[in-house]
Amino acid sequence: MGADTIGTGANGADAERELTQRRREQRGWYFYDWACSVYSTSVLAVFLGPYLTEVAKSAADADGYVHPLGLPVRAGSFFAYAVSLSVIVSVLVMPLAGALADRTGRKKPLLALAAYLGAAATAGMFFLDGDRYLLGGVLLVVANASIAVSTVVYNAFLPQIAPPEERDAVSARGWAFGYAAGALVLVLNLVLYLGHDRFGVSESTAVRICLSSAGLWWGVFTLVPLRRLRERPVAGAESGRVGSGWRQLAATLGDMRRRPLTLWFLLAYLVYNDGVQTVISQASVFGSQELGLSQSTLIVAILLVQVLAVAGALGMGRLAARYGTQRTILGSLGAWTLIVGCGYFLPAGAPVWFFLLAAGIGLIMGGSQALSRSLFSHLVPAGKEAEYFSAYEMSDRGMSWLGPLLFGVTYQLTGSYRDAIISLVLFFVLGFALLLRVPVRRAVREAGNPVPERI
Repeated sequence: MGADTIGTGANGADAERELTQRRREQRGWYFYDWACSVYSTSVLAVFLGPYLTEVAKSAADADGYVHPLGLPVRAGSFFAYAVSLSVIVSVLVMPLAGALADRTGRKKPLLALAAYLGAAATAGMFFLDGDRYLLGGVLLVVANASIAVSTVVYNAFLPQIAPPEERDAVSARGWAFGYAAGALVLVLNLVLYLGHDRFGVSESTAVRICLSSAGLWWGVFTLVPLRRLRERPVAGAESGRVGSGWRQLAATLGDMRRRPLTLWFLLAYLVYNDGVQTVISQASVFGSQELGLSQSTLIVAILLVQVLAVAGALGMGRLAARYGTQRTILGSLGAWTLIVGCGYFLPAGAPVWFFLLAAGIGLIMGGSQALSRSLFSHLVPAGKEAEYFSAYEMSDRGMSWLGPLLFGVTYQLTGSYRDAIISLVLFFVLGFALLLRVPVRRAVREAGNPVPERI
């Protein structure tokens, strides 16, 4: 009996140590959302779209066109096209990064490389002045591709640091950390932007400081997950040669074809998330160019989104625990459809209505993204996390070029940002219909994973 007691005590101590280590890793994991989400908010959602559009307009000809690589592009569409190009570049590199991460078992070096390349490109936006719209486009492509690659590796840690019953909550907390960081930095940005005269800098310089500071923030706080996350050994791990990585990717794609329900979920996510990402990246352009709102109004609106997104992500996590993850995501897509439809009718020069729209976006944005990530983690077979999440990230950022492209083409053809914004309803309606057809419990079983009590 004494031996049994000692054994039980030893097992209990081991379990306690494992739980402590897991909680430490989870807290470190949250900090990458804290680090990189500032780029998504301060750079993509607030400052870069309107600022790069104005830089492009200053370089435009008499007809309002710029000519990158000799191609005629309406200056007002340049930012949307640059976002689309960055996503296409991401498609070329993300699958390789995922294959290499799983093949070598060395996720942290890949996370560090992508994160610091993106942070450096973002910090370099300080030099985006005058008519340097091409420089802005190049830095945007590098930063967007880098954040996409780093997120592939970052997301691949989720199944390793959280058991199935914890993933909705852990994923939601990660998004909440990101939105909290975005809100904090936006407050600092607002102080600098509105008080630029008192700080002795021009408005343009203040914007460039806000852009570059997001890169510094990204780089500094990436140190936390790099210190706390653990590498997991991979049986038969090989060196990360490019050729072997692509061969592994081909094998992974073949493996995914044997799991059609996982692919069906990815198709649904590709469609509806394309709409989400386009709303995030183009909202400030819509507000400034179509509604005539000031930069300070846009900052306050995005700040409102960040604050409410923290509550929204956590609140939708609780709804998922009660009603199921798939059902909660479907409800959020219905809300997205309503919000984008209302955006078409917003009166120009009326900040209050724009703030109400921003509040609605904030309440559903974080939750729909966090729950999609946790739901997909149940559809990933063990040992293939990074490779499968590279496909997921292609649907998240990697394939989200159709929305910006449609937005840009619609504006180029009609000259109306209202027509451009209403075109995005298509993504939410079609995504809802596709997700509704996914039997998620069967999809989890086919991936070889235990089925949670409620999903």
